[in-house]
Amino acid sequence: MRSHFRLPLLLGWLKVKFCTFASGSSGNCALLWLGGTYILVDAGISMRRTFSALADLGITPDMLSAILITHDHSDHVGGLPMITKYCEVPVFSSGGTARALTASGKCRPGRIREVGSGEPFTVRGLQITSFQTPHDCAESTGYTVTDGTKRLSVVTDLGVVTPGVRQAVLGSDAAIIEANHDVNMLKTGPYPYMLKVRILGPNGHLSNEAGGELAAELMTAGAVNIVLAHLSKENNTPETALAAVKGKLRAAGTGRGDLRLSVAPPDRRSEVFEI
Repeated sequence: MRSHFRLPLLLGWLKVKFCTFASGSSGNCALLWLGGTYILVDAGISMRRTFSALADLGITPDMLSAILITHDHSDHVGGLPMITKYCEVPVFSSGGTARALTASGKCRPGRIREVGSGEPFTVRGLQITSFQTPHDCAESTGYTVTDGTKRLSVVTDLGVVTPGVRQAVLGSDAAIIEANHDVNMLKTGPYPYMLKVRILGPNGHLSNEAGGELAAELMTAGAVNIVLAHLSKENNTPETALAAVKGKLRAAGTGRGDLRLSVAPPDRRSEVFEI
């Protein structure tokens, strides 16, 4: 008997899934997928580690649909040259990031597809929109990804939450957001003074408190899953970050029982989340 189900109906049964492969100054890489569409966000760990993490999930490199690059710092693109050498997956980034990667030799000319901030594009049924983030690099971006019903945002490596960032991510069902440092640990820690100034500046990294404020806004707007990312090994701990963010959530009155808050591990795959 022939089935009368159509593809859109079948896709409605699927869940958007995501996890991180690594998160922190030593490397950043995340995976999100829906059905047979697999998208990497950043490629900051080695090809071997990336492909091994994919294999643990039953995914082969040729199954990748796209790589989204947030910016050109090495902890986000360190594995990109080898991955793109052996895998013909499309790579997307801002124009500034594309030019920086081409100039540095990390990608051959024409290899990256440039996408404009706020201009949606589609990868095999998933709509993706980039948005500008304030960070000290060529042209940093975050991304929102939606299947038309659920939305995931990835927003790390930014000094402040600008109105544009806020507008882009609010309304997400889940988000990977930065909680880089505890301000007191950073100020009293061993980093050189100018590095501390850079991290604390408007083009640096979000503190636990700033990340917590964004998490509270997201959850007030309906998010059910927040993953804290890019924690500093020297100026933060998972326990410190969680305590600070939970404090911001309590202060905002976001006490829903369905809220889920976790920390992305620095050097191994996280659990798989569904939205």
